Amino acid sequence: MHRAWLLGLALSCGTAHAQQSAEIWRCVDHDGKRHYTNSKRETVGMKQCELVTSQQINVAPAQKSRPSSFPRESSTQRESAKGRQRDILQRELASEEAALARAQKALAEQEAVRSGDERNYARVQERLQPYKETVENHQKNIQALQRELGNLKN
Repeated sequence: MHRAWLLGLALSCGTAHAQQSAEIWRCVDHDGKRHYTNSKRETVGMKQCELVTSQQINVAPAQKSRPSSFPRESSTQRESAKGRQRDILQRELASEEAALARAQKALAEQEAVRSGDERNYARVQERLQPYKETVENHQKNIQALQRELGNLKN
């Protein structure tokens, strides 16, 4: 909790030098309250002052240039990539729809089966639950794939 605050204080107190020393002091005043400061002068007259952190901080801005040989994507390459992505999503959607049909068929078959030890409806529900979860998972996957296909604009 205090470390993030201390780091923020250390960064905000700096100037635009390439490196700067950041010292944070924690002191207790005469009333017993804690105070934090980055100035050694402010610690005079306080009790129990201790150095919390002392580190070199690099405050130089990052370089923003990128090499001129950086690869760029043309509009035909972008359209080709979108087409491949659309084909992949459509194949996945068809596969997921087939898996959903199989899962629904398996669920229907299991709903039709009644064994002698399942007189209690809760046991039937317990036996059918994995089949229902499989159907729900395939339905959610289909919805997600349809959303992704809808997000691909020509």
